[in-house]
Amino acid sequence: MRLFVALAPPADVLDDLDAATAPFRAAREDLRWTSREAWHVTMAFLADVSDLQLTRLVPRLERAARRHAAFSLSFASAGAFPSAGRANVLWSGLAGDLPALAELAASAAAAARRAGVPPPDTGRKYRPHLTLARCRAPADVSPVVTALSGYEGQPWHAEEIFLIRSRLHECPRYETLGAWKLKTG
Repeated sequence: MRLFVALAPPADVLDDLDAATAPFRAAREDLRWTSREAWHVTMAFLADVSDLQLTRLVPRLERAARRHAAFSLSFASAGAFPSAGRANVLWSGLAGDLPALAELAASAAAAARRAGVPPPDTGRKYRPHLTLARCRAPADVSPVVTALSGYEGQPWHAEEIFLIRSRLHECPRYETLGAWKLKTG
């Protein structure tokens, strides 16, 4: 099964991002805009996980969450992979305690490796983002990226991590398999 470990921003934060991106969704019908219900910040993608690996992964993620304190983030700006001029993905970036986010993502990836499920992107630099749209063919999203360059969303506290199953071409597309609180105080 396809799994990922992610943060789920609060509804009011998503409301703000939704309002900021709404004019672009109407103007850029050539992009496949992600549904708001699917918005999340991935920390570790796990391509192919067996039931046995899942049973090993769950307690490791729980321990990883307990080792990290809650921290503050906000959505900010925009960008595209691989570039704004020939984008495959349009995304919103993040601001706030990015070192804490990177450490938490590294712990989630380490938990996966110890469970026998190394993330396929191991060795690549972690680039935190929220996917706003995918492009059917490489597209120039420079005007959208420029227009959102000054966007600063409201701050929120990352307090919990989620293990989510991704089901391609099925409803519901995402299914939460587990959630663990970060340490507080």
